[in-house]
Amino acid sequence: MPTPQPLSVSSSERRSAARIVCARIVGMAVTLMLGLFSGSDLEVHGQDGWRAADIPTPLESPAESLSSPLPSPPSARLESQPSMDPMFPGAIPDVVYEPFAEERSRPLSPDELPSDRIGDLWAPEPWSWQIMPNNLIYTSYLAGPKEPRIGTVMYFDTDPGVFQPSSREGTLWDTTLGGRVSILRYGSDPVVHPQGFEVQVEGAAFVRLDPEDDRDLRSGDYRFGVPLVYGVGRWQTKLAYYHNSAHLGDEAMLKYHSFPRVNYVRDCIVWGNSYYPRDWMRLYGEVGWAFFNAGGSEPWEFQFGTELIQARPTGALGTPFLAVNGMTRQELDWGGNICVQTGWAWRGRASEKLFRLGFEYLYGSDPQYEFVFYNQNRYGFGVWYDY
Repeated sequence: MPTPQPLSVSSSERRSAARIVCARIVGMAVTLMLGLFSGSDLEVHGQDGWRAADIPTPLESPAESLSSPLPSPPSARLESQPSMDPMFPGAIPDVVYEPFAEERSRPLSPDELPSDRIGDLWAPEPWSWQIMPNNLIYTSYLAGPKEPRIGTVMYFDTDPGVFQPSSREGTLWDTTLGGRVSILRYGSDPVVHPQGFEVQVEGAAFVRLDPEDDRDLRSGDYRFGVPLVYGVGRWQTKLAYYHNSAHLGDEAMLKYHSFPRVNYVRDCIVWGNSYYPRDWMRLYGEVGWAFFNAGGSEPWEFQFGTELIQARPTGALGTPFLAVNGMTRQELDWGGNICVQTGWAWRGRASEKLFRLGFEYLYGSDPQYEFVFYNQNRYGFGVWYDY
């Protein structure tokens, strides 16, 4: 019986066998890790519609392949990144694990989408209790002279002066320092146009300086209020209380002793309504009745107007706007004033905060109630910020 000879293996065959073993080890490691972290059957859809399960691994050869896939947890999904490595077109792209993707049914809120993909601004959303939410159901009127905000207007008044009637009033500077905030809400919480019940607080100081006379303080009005608000769909309503008092500036009292100071005071109940026939158009109106009056104030007042401005986040380029506000009051024999503003605006992405630059024109009764029985015919440039 012949003695068996040892099997001779060439160096090239040994290297080939070593590569096969190494490939199997690497393939098993990759399969194990992807099975632990990926989820269901490695269904990865790339740019060309392929699946990771369809890609041959180094373990698969014409002779044999590994056929014992690891179990995968349910309700998970792998999503590919938008690009693949051009140097390795057959490689599995980077993936993001999103647990319970199939079970997620909540639609994305506006802040989760680009500004040009925000859908129905008035779609109903779940209601919940919220303390100090980031936006408002009922916002201030853009062209309202007595609305709380941060703003300033430098203007030229062509009417006769209050202290010197023989000459034009000239250049004046009106500034508003205040704001309107939400304290408590039971309602929805989208980025724009929330709905539900809301308690707000508003307050502002309205001051007038005279740039042509050492920037003296001419007058100051002070307002504080508590609106109770309800909004559903495109309609909002408010029932509010506010207090307004007017004061002559210290420098004005020292320089113009003979000017009769008016102690103008209003404690007023307001019912207002606002409606959006279009996303970019607002119509509003309100009636106020003052249960306490002083300084020539009488009970009834009416306010109305419209606003045309993009409702969605504007981005860096901004958007044009136009706002018109009218007010009539009983103490003026139902006269009043009209204010028009137009310019450019920027609306934030994470809230309804609004910054505006533009032109303002006001005609009629002076909105500083210390001079309530004087008229203005003024035009100028303003900056406003609402939050």
